[in-house]
Amino acid sequence: MLQARFQKHTLRFKIPGGTSRGVLKTKDSWFIFVWEESLPELQGIGECSIIRGLSVDPWPEIEDALDELCHDINNLQHWLQDGLARFPAIRFGLETALKDLGNGGKRLLFPSGFTDGKLTIPINGLIWMGDVDFMRRQIAEKIEKGFRCIKLKIGAINFEEELRLLKSIREDFNEDELELRVDANGGFSPDGAMEKLYRLAELQVHSIEQPIRQNQWEAMARLCETTPVPIALDEELIGIRFKEELQKMLTSIRPQYIILKPGLLGGLSISEMFIREAEKQNIGWWVTSALESNVGLNAIAQWTATLNNPLPQGLGTGQLFTNNIPSPLHIDKAELYYNPQANWDLNLMR
Repeated sequence: MLQARFQKHTLRFKIPGGTSRGVLKTKDSWFIFVWEESLPELQGIGECSIIRGLSVDPWPEIEDALDELCHDINNLQHWLQDGLARFPAIRFGLETALKDLGNGGKRLLFPSGFTDGKLTIPINGLIWMGDVDFMRRQIAEKIEKGFRCIKLKIGAINFEEELRLLKSIREDFNEDELELRVDANGGFSPDGAMEKLYRLAELQVHSIEQPIRQNQWEAMARLCETTPVPIALDEELIGIRFKEELQKMLTSIRPQYIILKPGLLGGLSISEMFIREAEKQNIGWWVTSALESNVGLNAIAQWTATLNNPLPQGLGTGQLFTNNIPSPLHIDKAELYYNPQANWDLNLMR
């Protein structure tokens, strides 16, 4: 018989993270612990990570849902199918906790060359929104640390200033030396988006995430059809649960890329379904964490390593927090490493 419990953990940002939805100073996560009644010392751990305003989970109900799950943990078929339909973050946490438990409760979910310390995952460097000087400092730090792909959140300051910032980067680094990705988080208007895309294209931008708000399929399809900058769907994917719905969305919009955030989509198995359907339509993809602690990031990174995607992934968020869970994950020269000799320190969970 399985047993389960959960525990809240509020992550604190080292530097407030600016996005088009506001500035993030803290972010709530909940850890799920699952174990066999006869072996309480061997526990699988998963993370439920919520970003208010982006996650579809009804966050005021999270703890009630977790409590119900933990009291009925042996009804797994129900919870992994329809029982957590409204709570994709919890479904991701449960799925990864069970995977961890099944592999011995050592946070080793997907053994590979990555977890052996022999392979690494290329990652992009994330640049938070802010004033020009703040963003310029972040860019300089990332480049100094060896990043050759950076992702800028745009939309917080005047677009002309953002263009000047991008232009100043291009004056020092051409597209072969530095890949530029931008993320508008739906901040452009459908009417004004194309003009901005053409101006971004002049700076050899690799891609833009979610130029306009989600659920505007016709407008997004028109952009994707003629855009000079490849468009990657992000928020557009959140809330989609069924293959038929996903196929309809991809066929209607036909984006150049999709971005997978397993913690927001409802787990790794659902994310794999997204990848299969995208590849059928020759749509590219990469994986991004959703501001999880190292517990969730570890599960996503280990899974990503098995997918053999050569593009830089968005998995560099583990260094953002003052109270993250110490783990074998570390970053060096724009690569995510797993040190099999390093130990987890779960004391911060208590």
